[in-house]
Amino acid sequence: MHPLVDEWVRKAVADLQTAKREARVLRKPNCDAVCFHAQQAVEKMLKAKLASMHRDIPRTHDLTQLLDLLLDAESLWEAWRSSLDELVSYAVEFRYPGEMATRDMAKQALKSAVAICKEIQGSLG
Repeated sequence: MHPLVDEWVRKAVADLQTAKREARVLRKPNCDAVCFHAQQAVEKMLKAKLASMHRDIPRTHDLTQLLDLLLDAESLWEAWRSSLDELVSYAVEFRYPGEMATRDMAKQALKSAVAICKEIQGSLG
């Protein structure tokens, strides 16, 4: 694997591990952090895929924008659009006062991130 791709993957895996670890907290888990790190994991894995294809990697948290850059090569990933739409809001929304993630939101964010990251990582060989 190309070093840049490997670095993106390692960072994505680290974010996913952080989300999983926080999700296991029984008393007062930081659901905002679970959602944030789930989004970050998917973002970095999508960027790993772009890097593996020698494409420019935009500085964005918009997962659907990243998806659009990959659909010519991975058309079946279109099925993720609604999950990515949901995850993209977690990049910023819960990082500031006013909104808080629930356990259900965190559970769904993590479930989506695990499935999507697994699929992308598998496509990297």
